[in-house]
Amino acid sequence: MPSPEGRGLARKAWDSYQRGARKVARPLVEPFAKEVGASAVADLIGFWVLWHLHGGFEGLQAMGMSRASIYRRISLFRKLFKVHPDEYQLPGVTLDIAEYRSTTGQAKTTRSG
Repeated sequence: MPSPEGRGLARKAWDSYQRGARKVARPLVEPFAKEVGASAVADLIGFWVLWHLHGGFEGLQAMGMSRASIYRRISLFRKLFKVHPDEYQLPGVTLDIAEYRSTTGQAKTTRSG
């Protein structure tokens, strides 16, 4: 007697398709996924640096970044690094915010740093 899930015919067909697709797609997709992953990490590290050098959310908005873009990057940053960019410390990297501001002529923001 068939179970509530049926005889498993659809599942067998899906599994067979998936095995075949992996054989073809994996060599093509895997290098791209690694590249996109590295690119995403590089983007987020840049976002983290700008976040701290420009005083967080308001500073990024003052630079011209949209609220939606900031929120998207914060969300992705939290997903990847498991913490808000404000709380993250990048091992081996120290930011000299005062030096950055004096060198680039950046005005101080409302946030001290």
